[in-house]
Amino acid sequence: MKKQALLQDYNLNGLKLPNRVVMAPMTRSRADNPDNVPTEELHGEYYKQRASAGLIISEGSQVSKEAVGYVNTPGIYSEKQTEGWKKVTKMVHEANGRIFIQLWHVGRMSHPDFHNGEKPVAPSAINPEAKSFTPDGFKDTVTPKEMTIEDIKRTVQDFANAAKNAMEADFDGVEIHSSNGYLFHQFFNGTSNHRTDEYGGSIENRARFLFEVLDAVKEIMPEKKIGLRLNPSLDGIFGMKMDEETIPTFDYIVNKLNDYDLAYLHLSEPFNDVSDVPYAVKEIAKHYRPIYNGTLMINTAFDQEKGNKVIENDDADLVAYGKPYISNPDLVERFEKDIPLSDWDEETFYVPGKKGYLDYEAKARKEKV
Repeated sequence: MKKQALLQDYNLNGLKLPNRVVMAPMTRSRADNPDNVPTEELHGEYYKQRASAGLIISEGSQVSKEAVGYVNTPGIYSEKQTEGWKKVTKMVHEANGRIFIQLWHVGRMSHPDFHNGEKPVAPSAINPEAKSFTPDGFKDTVTPKEMTIEDIKRTVQDFANAAKNAMEADFDGVEIHSSNGYLFHQFFNGTSNHRTDEYGGSIENRARFLFEVLDAVKEIMPEKKIGLRLNPSLDGIFGMKMDEETIPTFDYIVNKLNDYDLAYLHLSEPFNDVSDVPYAVKEIAKHYRPIYNGTLMINTAFDQEKGNKVIENDDADLVAYGKPYISNPDLVERFEKDIPLSDWDEETFYVPGKKGYLDYEAKARKEKV
């Protein structure tokens, strides 16, 4: 009997994946210590439990203190954080898993509470009119500080340094989080980027920062170890608003990514109903599959059936699962044995400690039953 599409192996530009089920990056806010260091007891065990995934992409990890925008998220800019992650990757690799780290800068999706009262940085001084999850709960975002050229160049170097630390921590690769209304996305979008210098105005200029980061990171590590995440039809969430240049901007970016030998391109289907948004693409995988020549990963609201179908239809090579991986550490085995999925508890998504993090049962693993 032929294996279902999700359970077939895959060669990810030299990294052999035993299946095509990817654990998507998800903020879990468990680095509740003064240095935002990931720990063996929490992060290590959490990712180890899910090591049967074809690939794990870690939660977003800030590339600098300036990059943070959520409470208790781990970083990848300090020696302590790098050493913490090294213990996590060791546990995953000992469990025969593979793990990339997501490199993150939230830009304006932050709050002065994270920056000693200073404003967060962004391409332009435009308030996203959203919420930031601070140590004191959700607070309204503020008008950010427009980045100077010096700020931009420093941030490019922050990503390069984070990539260097990721290699030191023995990750199998990195994913650049250029999605979901965060810093890169803020540069792409004409409603959040009103710059008149070389980083604003034309589509090429608004994409410049991304490619400067990509070029800096590929000096640190092989291109085949670099993934990239985009969310082309994000609208009305995280302060993002689509306009007539939004999809042409992403088309330009994806075409230009063909000049690189990346591990993968990670795309999200629309997070919400965009049927009334005239500029939106409703089916992201179908739209970008003919444009992008490399490995395509797709994400957002896939179940087992839809995941198999998108691969069978050759609209994607890999499928990333988010919330199902929170409550089903044995997601691959459940797909294999057709065992129903356990429900997740949203009340414990972002709270400290083991509850709702390490205590979901792996029912499909015989030794755990």
